[in-house]
This record gives sequence, structure tokens and C-alpha cells, in this order.
Amino acid sequence: MPEDTITSGSQRDTPVRNTPQESYKSAGVDIDAGNALVDAIKPLAKSTSRPGSNAGLGGFGAFFDLKAAGFDDPLLVACNDGVGTKLKIAIMAGKHDGVGIDLVAMCVNDLVVQGAEPLLFLDYYATGKLNVDAGREIIASIAEGCRQSNCALIGGETAEMPGMYEGDDYDLAGFAVGAVERAQTLNEDRVTAGNVVLGLASSGLHSNGFSLVRKVVADNGLDYAAPCPFSPTQSLGEALLEPTKIYVRSCLDAVRGGGVTALAHITGGGFTENLPRVLPANLAIEINGLPWQIPAVFPWLAELGGIAPQEMVRTFNCGIGMAVVCNADAEEDVSNTLQAAGETVFRLGKVTEKAENGLSVIFHNLYDSWPVMAGNTGLDQEGR
Repeated sequence: MPEDTITSGSQRDTPVRNTPQESYKSAGVDIDAGNALVDAIKPLAKSTSRPGSNAGLGGFGAFFDLKAAGFDDPLLVACNDGVGTKLKIAIMAGKHDGVGIDLVAMCVNDLVVQGAEPLLFLDYYATGKLNVDAGREIIASIAEGCRQSNCALIGGETAEMPGMYEGDDYDLAGFAVGAVERAQTLNEDRVTAGNVVLGLASSGLHSNGFSLVRKVVADNGLDYAAPCPFSPTQSLGEALLEPTKIYVRSCLDAVRGGGVTALAHITGGGFTENLPRVLPANLAIEINGLPWQIPAVFPWLAELGGIAPQEMVRTFNCGIGMAVVCNADAEEDVSNTLQAAGETVFRLGKVTEKAENGLSVIFHNLYDSWPVMAGNTGLDQEGR
């Protein structure tokens, strides 16, 4: 048989048999689709540019100029996180326009509790088969989260991995870096007995506890496309996918105003696992009842799934996405600053000396104050 030849630079002609050839695309990876996605998201990254970064894409790495960002003696703070199994609901509902906000929020809300200002963000998006439209929707929502937190989207990685992910499945991870002036870091040493604990309202479930949420939905045979029992103007999927609230701008305003001694992001582990992370070993936080407005999704879940209040506050944010600890004499100023930045603020309790029982978070009258849905669970009388 005759042979075709290819020529590369100064190399000698290399014989290539005229037979069917395998390619990366035939193995399930479409380089052209990846390039199309990069072209589609370049304007999105540019829209997140901030001092210190040009937020450009296409290189092997990116620079960030701390001096241009206005820092004199900064410490860098880094963290990473994901969205978790909330993505399963997004995939089933075909709704991806909020999960990027979730991704950014889970990272930058962890930065701000150190007193750090988020500076740059990178994402990792992995899927079995790249869908450019869905990918652009996801990256667009990441860019929106970056704009909300004044954080530059400077790059990321899109990985198409057939065989690792099936169907429309995908996963997201995020990486954020922030900075704080050395003298302004928040740590447990600032917290003292007598400090007041304020709570900032959440937007709903945020991005934690979804393995339990999905189990409750599956056990009761509910459809994510059906009208939501606790929010009839939405489908159940839409209500559960409400994006995580980003607290960066408001909390930085409060920290810079003075009087704040600690911040605690209420994520997986709820109150009982996250509040102790900002306390010295000898102190505790006491909360009397549930002195805030609990969004309807939480009592709905508790009643539908038979979840005890103690388990609810250990698993979910129950309506408080960020706790702000401050000096008692600064409570009014801190609260006013947070409200001026758009937050709904509740007084949760106070910091006390730890009792003999050794508990770091003490709820008084938790069971008596937990709200019930009064039958508004969307079930019939037999509980189906």
C-alpha cells in the first residue's frame, strides 16, 4: 500500500500508514470545546479585575501585586473549598447559575473570618464531557461571586475526564488567597468573657448538609421540579439551590470600624462545631433559645425528616450564616455598620466562662423555641 508522509520542521519525512487513527476526541476529550469555553469566559474574568491584578486568562500562571492593592505589612491567607453534593441537585434541575457563587462564598467567607480581604480566586471544574453552555453558566456565576467579594478571578482549570464522571456529572473546587495587615488579624486571643455575639442572616441552606437534605427528599419521594412546599412561587430544586450569601464587604467594614473580636463562618457542623473555633479554651458562648428568624426551609426539613433541634443546629446554619463577636460597648456601632452594609443582624448571646460541663456552645430552651411548620410540609395526613 502507498504511504502518506508528514513533515515537521527539519525532521525527515516520517511514514504514516493510511489507516484509521485514534485521537483525543475519540477518547472523549474535546480540546476544541475546551478552547471555546476559555474564549467564552475571558470577558467574565476581566469583569472581576481589581487593583493588584489584571484578571487575564491564558498564561501558565498569574501575578498579583500586593503593593498595588494597598498593603504595607501583609500576611497572606489561603483556603480552598467546594460546593459539595448540592451540585447533585443543580445537575438534576439543570440549573447552574448559582453554584459558582456558592463556590466563591465558601472560600471567601472563610478568609474574612481571619480579618483578610480576598484578593484572588482560582477554580477547578471537572466533568466527564464538557458542555460549553453549562460551563459558561457555571463560570459566569463564579465571576459573579468574585465581583460580590471584590476578588479577582485570575485563572482556573477545566478538566474533561471521561470515565471519571458519568453523564452530566461535574465537580467544582475553589481556591482563594487574601491578605491582612499583620496588626489587624483576628484570632481567639481577642475574645474575652462579656463579649456579645451577633448573627447575620443566611440566605437559606448555603452549601452544607446536602447529603442529609437529599436523603430527606428521596425518602419522601419528592420531585425537585415540583412546587416547593415552603416557597410556592419556586420549584423545590430552585428553593434548595438558593446561593450562599457572601459576607465579605459587610464584615470587612465592621472589622475596620473597630470593636470586632472574632468572626465565625457557620458552615458544616453548624453552631456547635464552628463557634468553638474562635474561642479560647476557657470560654463558651451561651444562646438563649433561638432569638432570630429561622427560614422556613429548616423547620420543613426538621419535621419532614424527623430531625431533632440539637441535630439541626449541629448540621445546618439554621438561618445564621456568620457570627460576629464584639466588645459589649461596641455592639451598637458594629450592628449599625453591618445593617448599613445590607445585613440583617440578630443578637445571639454572649461569651461566658466555660462551665463545669465543658461545653463550648450552650443553647438554653432550644427544644421549646424550635419552630414547627404546623403541617405545612406538603405531605398528606399519613405522612407520605
